[in-house]
Amino acid sequence: MTRRSLRFRLLLAAAVSITLALVAAGLGLSALFERHVTRYQETRLAQGLDQILGNLGLGPQGRIHLGVMPVDPRFETPLSGLYWQVEDEGRATLLRSRSLWDQVLSLPGDALPDGDLHRYHLEGPADQSLLVLERQVLFRPESEARPLRVAVALDLREFTEARRDFASDMLPYLVVLGLGLVLAAWFQVRVGLAPLDRLRRDVQVIRSGGVRRLPVDHPAEVLPLVEELNALIDAQEGAIERARAWTADLAHGLKTPLVALAADAERLRALGQVELAEDLDQLAQSMRRRVDRELIRGRIRARPQGPAAGEGPADVAGARGPVAELGGVLDGVVRTLARTPGGTGIDWDLECPPGIRVALAPEDLAELLGNVLENAVQWARGRVAVRAGWVDRAVGASAPGDWVEVQVQDDGPGVPDSALQSLGKRGLRLDQRTQGSGLGLAIVQDICEAYGAVVSFAPAGLGGLAVRMRLPLAPTSSRPSG
Repeated sequence: MTRRSLRFRLLLAAAVSITLALVAAGLGLSALFERHVTRYQETRLAQGLDQILGNLGLGPQGRIHLGVMPVDPRFETPLSGLYWQVEDEGRATLLRSRSLWDQVLSLPGDALPDGDLHRYHLEGPADQSLLVLERQVLFRPESEARPLRVAVALDLREFTEARRDFASDMLPYLVVLGLGLVLAAWFQVRVGLAPLDRLRRDVQVIRSGGVRRLPVDHPAEVLPLVEELNALIDAQEGAIERARAWTADLAHGLKTPLVALAADAERLRALGQVELAEDLDQLAQSMRRRVDRELIRGRIRARPQGPAAGEGPADVAGARGPVAELGGVLDGVVRTLARTPGGTGIDWDLECPPGIRVALAPEDLAELLGNVLENAVQWARGRVAVRAGWVDRAVGASAPGDWVEVQVQDDGPGVPDSALQSLGKRGLRLDQRTQGSGLGLAIVQDICEAYGAVVSFAPAGLGGLAVRMRLPLAPTSSRPSG
């Protein structure tokens, strides 16, 4: 799965979205929790403030005192973070909790309505940041009304620590939730892209020759693409058919002039102009081979393209591609060539295991082998060897038995190493003194390319040229056990 993969992009977008959503959810839940804790603590502070107000009394010499101390033990622990303080503004009297120790809450000097609850933040002892609730009341123990300022304060670090503890407890659950959501997104992407995988397999079936059109039982979102592909396939088939018809018409139209040219050569030969007759005859033969090649190319272009070299035959259930039995076709080609003038004196050495079925049309396999063997007969001094067998994994096939290699050797003069790479090019003739158009090996190259096969050239052990063809096996062919 690469960066250009649609699956990768969808999963990356899902992962980023899930991460951002969980981060936002974590921050939002932490803020809600802090807000809840703040309201809860303010409620408790307000209750403590009311408790202090309810226990205020008048002591000796008219001094304000607190009859019952608040029950929270933190009020008795120095610098605990929870404090209370009472100011009698009329007589400069100050009451405070033991937790303040020798400190005093510097309450702001703003005037407050009697009885209203004032909430603010204040710097406290030991550099603490305090949440303060203050109420200003008129204390009337006798006839005299005395203004009092009563305040309770709580260190804000308790809120911060509570939020941090809540976030720490919540983090593992968010991680588990995130992993679950990513897994769900992966499953959703896999299910959502399954129609595209099926479409790829259907196209592969068409490519292997199993069917001609894509099925239309795809989801509604993919169906327009399927219809466009079917229309493209129809248009391509029409174009191929027109090209084949044009090629066939052109080739057949040239056959009559070629026959007339051959007849003219015979008449010239009868008149004693042998050299001119030979030139015309060779020209007619070359043109005939070119016409034959165009007919062959027109035929193989109309066939489904085979697998690319190195991939192995397409493994598609139900695919029905072209199939040919290698041994039978090879025997037929050899018998035909053995009856020709050049093949009568050849010692044929054939070795082909039975039951090998290749993914080529029989007529194309015959054309392939015929051109290779005809080239070998043309240059051989007296022996042509043919070896066929399965390609092992070490050769580079995707699995043992996916490919079969056919090797044809002759004992002719061979080909210089510098010219091996040029073999198979159209019209190439390494020896201009011999008859021929140089198209035989080019036709071999065309057929191999059409079926995803590979052809290579190397010096032969017999002294001549070795032509190696790696052909795809048909799905029904397999290596025999043992």
